[in-house]
Amino acid sequence: MDVLVIGATRGSGLAVTRELVAAGHRVTAFGRTASAAFAAPDPGLDGQPGSVRPVDGDALDPEAVAKAVAGQDAVVVTLGISDNPLAVQWLRRSSTAPDVRSRGTAHVAAAMRETGVRRLLVQSTYGLGDSWAHLDLTWKLVFRFVIGRQFTDSGRQEEVARASGLDWTLVRPVSLTDAPDDAPAHVTTDGTRRGLKVSRAQLARVHAAALADPATVGATLSVSA
Repeated sequence: MDVLVIGATRGSGLAVTRELVAAGHRVTAFGRTASAAFAAPDPGLDGQPGSVRPVDGDALDPEAVAKAVAGQDAVVVTLGISDNPLAVQWLRRSSTAPDVRSRGTAHVAAAMRETGVRRLLVQSTYGLGDSWAHLDLTWKLVFRFVIGRQFTDSGRQEEVARASGLDWTLVRPVSLTDAPDDAPAHVTTDGTRRGLKVSRAQLARVHAAALADPATVGATLSVSA
């Protein structure tokens, strides 16, 4: 399958890219610094049955997004902001637009409708919608006062996906870590969870499995460990 990963150069986007290549997919890795990020050999990609093609571009540039979407079988959106969350929340200072999730996903959805690409996976965040009721007070305060602006934009992002008319799946992970973990993640569709941390490697396997599973179309997956 030809799969475009938007936001593929770091974090969960990079983990998803590695997992999809390992599963034999032909991945287009899209990001502002994709060529540089994939210039050096990556042990997570070498010797795998699939392939990766880096494409430099900004998710907020609709023309760049449209070019990347054309010819794909599916798109995975893993957009986010890597800056200090307190600086983003209270100083309104970041190297990425605060609405990158919702606006970038809107550009992706528009390009997919234009080119006839149907399958869309969007990574948002646990705590939205019905999963809010399963957070304790501490985490609710964190979401409101530490990552409130990003949390709000993730909610808008989900609205964009649901209204897209595409074959969408929403993936809501709890707090992400880089710890290696071969155990399967805990995945639910009713907003419940197990713990409040999950590794990016576990999350990536959920993305790869959902991509190939038509039963996840129109579903919102809560991912924990």
